[in-house]
Amino acid sequence: MEQNQEFVTAVAKIKNCQMSARKMRLVADIIRGVEVEKALGILKYTTKEAARWLDKLLTSAIANWGVLTDEEADDYELVVSAIWVDQGSQLKRFRPAPHGRAHRIRKHFCHVTLQVTNTKTMEIREVNEEVAYEEVEETE
Repeated sequence: MEQNQEFVTAVAKIKNCQMSARKMRLVADIIRGVEVEKALGILKYTTKEAARWLDKLLTSAIANWGVLTDEEADDYELVVSAIWVDQGSQLKRFRPAPHGRAHRIRKHFCHVTLQVTNTKTMEIREVNEEVAYEEVEETE
């Protein structure tokens, strides 16, 4: 049996979130590089609207990591390894102004990408097919 050590990275994305990238970055900068459990606590008690979006995104990234590895996330000390916020499209609307004019209103959108990585190494074992087959015969 060979043993390899591996770091697994899981990604979660939000696209076209109806919030400006500048407002989202304020909260994203707080949790960058922080352990997952601590980041969830920070987001829970942050009063900004962006914290609710990032809380959902972080739980999604943790679930994605669990699906990739078939392991419990609590055992491997996950960390928010990277998070970045990109500017999305704009909805342009007009609002009436005095003297028959119109003012433009821009509604901003953003895209958020979050990566979660384990800090504790995982041991990946290759299963020898002959040994596995022999064990099945013995149990029957």
